[in-house]
Amino acid sequence: MTVTVSIRYWIDPYRRDAFEAYARNWLDIIPACGGDLVGYFLPHEGVNNIAWGLISFDSLAAYEAYRARLRADPAGAANFRMAEEGRFIHAEERTFLKPVRRQP
Repeated sequence: MTVTVSIRYWIDPYRRDAFEAYARNWLDIIPACGGDLVGYFLPHEGVNNIAWGLISFDSLAAYEAYRARLRADPAGAANFRMAEEGRFIHAEERTFLKPVRRQP
């Protein structure tokens, strides 16, 4: 069963450029660590402090293995550190989604 992790970020709207740099870094790091990156999305119209990241995996077990690789990856650790030091992410929330498929 495919599972997609939806990460909802509450960001500082005045530090949007910093979040964009953080998101761009994930474009290379996530696939290298085994995630199927759907994409990162910045606010454009309407609410200016919510951003999204979507990453798919073959299973929850594959997600857990990915998280372990991500924590051990030097580029991943550096990106997490950049977010901590920059304080441009106020909170994040993960939701695990499964696709709706046609009935046979």
